[in-house]
Amino acid sequence: MSEGPIHHLCRQLGHDFAQPELLGHALTHPSAAKGRSAKGKGGMPYERLEFLGDRVLGLVVAEMLFQRFPTEAEGDLAKRHAALVRRETLAEVAHQIGLPACLTLAKGENESGGRNNPGILADACEAVIGALYADAGFAPSAVFVRRLWTPLMDAVSKPPKDAKTALQEWAQGLGKPLPSYTVVGQDGPPHDPVFVVQVSVEGVDPANGKGSSKRVAEQAAALAMLEKVNQ
Repeated sequence: MSEGPIHHLCRQLGHDFAQPELLGHALTHPSAAKGRSAKGKGGMPYERLEFLGDRVLGLVVAEMLFQRFPTEAEGDLAKRHAALVRRETLAEVAHQIGLPACLTLAKGENESGGRNNPGILADACEAVIGALYADAGFAPSAVFVRRLWTPLMDAVSKPPKDAKTALQEWAQGLGKPLPSYTVVGQDGPPHDPVFVVQVSVEGVDPANGKGSSKRVAEQAAALAMLEKVNQ
């Protein structure tokens, strides 16, 4: 491969592809693939590679956590795992390896900021891991994941407690019903929506949160509620 973003990405992956078309599929967003590659019987190659990469990443991270924290309970390991494979973490890794510059997007997607969209970057990162596995097998894929995810894993000394869990524990500690979450608004274009979620807890004024997904908005709302009740 010639010098440039793709060459840099391959160096970050630590692998020269015997089947470079696999990497090409992983870097071609469905918005750009439509028309040039019909879904056919097996679906879009990008989405299949994303599916594969998600499973490879999940397994390697689970193994890393199992070995790194031998005395932690399953629940704590699960919290760490969820934080390490979530969209925001994948997007962070995508930026580290120079993936945004390598993406092939439809014109509209590119002009609307898709190259820096966390959801697109997370999916593409999984697809690239899937392509690496499909071309080279488990060992090189695991080496890549361990190298990029070890610093992220070591940066958190205690199992992360997300805001929703913390709010739930606070409510239960006071004998209150569980917090309830309701989507009260949605703004932005379809490819980059902003959700507004309201959380309600008995005896406390509701709090709102915004995010690029319902899950993120719920976390933001829970955090806003925690800040309110802890004042």
